[in-house]
Amino acid sequence: MRSNIVLDEALIHEAFELTGLKTKRELINYALLELVRLKKKSLKKSLCDAFTELNKLELANDPFPEIKRENRPNPLADQL
Repeated sequence: MRSNIVLDEALIHEAFELTGLKTKRELINYALLELVRLKKKSLKKSLCDAFTELNKLELANDPFPEIKRENRPNPLADQL
């Protein structure tokens, strides 16, 4: 797709230095790829966080939580 846009020259210069790319076309394609990758990663993380929070809520609202029981010493056991 062809587009005419006005770009911040200082930002373009800094991006060229950081990436080592040679053309504005390469730089813009690289920037778009990185943006999509980061947004997908963020979305994936937020979905995982949502499931974790949901799991915590389900555990907190459990009316019959599993209780770990330990045997107490029986003082009458020696008398038998």
